[in-house]
Amino acid sequence: MKTSVLVFALLSLVGIRVNAQLSEPKFTVQVVDNQINIGYGLAIGDVNGDKKPDILLADQKEFVWYKNPGDKTSPWKRYVMAANLTPQDNVCIAARDLDGDGKVEVAVGAGWNPAETSDSTKSGAVFYLIRPQDPTQRWEAVRLPHEVTTHRMRWAKTGKDMYQLIVVPLHGLGNKNGEGRGVRIWGYEFPKDPRSNWKRHLVDSTMHLTHNFEIWEDGPNGTSTGVIIAGKEGGNIFEWRKKKWQPFDDEMARNSLPLLTKGAEGIGEIRRLDGGAFIATIQPMHGNLLQVENGSYRIKKSKAEDKEINVLTDTFNQGHALVCGDFLGIGSDQIVAGWRNPNAEGKVGIRLFKPQEMDRVSGYSIDDSVRMACEDLQAADLDGDGDLDLIASGRATLNVLIYWNQVK
Repeated sequence: MKTSVLVFALLSLVGIRVNAQLSEPKFTVQVVDNQINIGYGLAIGDVNGDKKPDILLADQKEFVWYKNPGDKTSPWKRYVMAANLTPQDNVCIAARDLDGDGKVEVAVGAGWNPAETSDSTKSGAVFYLIRPQDPTQRWEAVRLPHEVTTHRMRWAKTGKDMYQLIVVPLHGLGNKNGEGRGVRIWGYEFPKDPRSNWKRHLVDSTMHLTHNFEIWEDGPNGTSTGVIIAGKEGGNIFEWRKKKWQPFDDEMARNSLPLLTKGAEGIGEIRRLDGGAFIATIQPMHGNLLQVENGSYRIKKSKAEDKEINVLTDTFNQGHALVCGDFLGIGSDQIVAGWRNPNAEGKVGIRLFKPQEMDRVSGYSIDDSVRMACEDLQAADLDGDGDLDLIASGRATLNVLIYWNQVK
């Protein structure tokens, strides 16, 4: 284990009370579904307009949603939105209320065939799902243009009443072993008529073997919207500026992000902490390292500061899920990470890390038995009690679980 010799100064930066260090996570588990087929990706949003967040899942052949029952004991009823859209597997899903009616709009990705990078008829697919009057019935799938190896997608606000679906493939066209053309990342502008042509904006085409990404929105009406993307080259940042996607206009951020890949081959998962003051990564792709980088990246331009790159743990096997938030109510973000293959102790699972506790390399166990081979992870307040719960899908364990936050 290699760690920075510098003291990680997060406590002083965010003003955490001393007794807050005593806070430890406490979660109880509820099984949502223990009969899924893979569970590639999750999204959270209100599907039926009852003001309760529901769970959406991209499973192997079906896109489904689970209705929030409104309590922590009742079952979450499962509904199929679309099935068998392509001969290959499904892979990703994005959900967000775009028109302000209190119900999410949904886009999905399928055609998962990462070995095929040359023929777009056999690899990759992007669909917008048009809701029926009764959302428990099947949704209409509208096929959109796509690149090969569609992999991840999220909605981004780019102006007043304007949104784009950001779609990140795994490989570029004809890419072999991470070499060749770069990945073409597109923003699909949401039109008034989803069945019409969607205008596309190129976010970037320079990165290779991209894996996951995060969107930030710091200003009103899309005035400060950006995307931070993890890939073979490390991390890269783009922002929506002057009606197009451009490299983030901050030399300090551009220069420091590549430092995160030192000693590893690329980044698999990437998330911001505390409004962008810190970055958490899992690396390499499907890797074992959880790192935090301090002082290099802020949404608002700031003076250059000394860089600190801290390894929190190197014990994962196929680290594949990462979320950040203040789960403990201590005034700063914690990191929750999941892995999907048994580690040296024969365990899979999810653990929480406080970036300020550099001497606690094991973090705090949320679930590290054989119950959750974590493929994807989301954080949301599912019960409206003011704290963040965790929702996880398991690849080898074939399940969807809720970890109810009991910190209060």
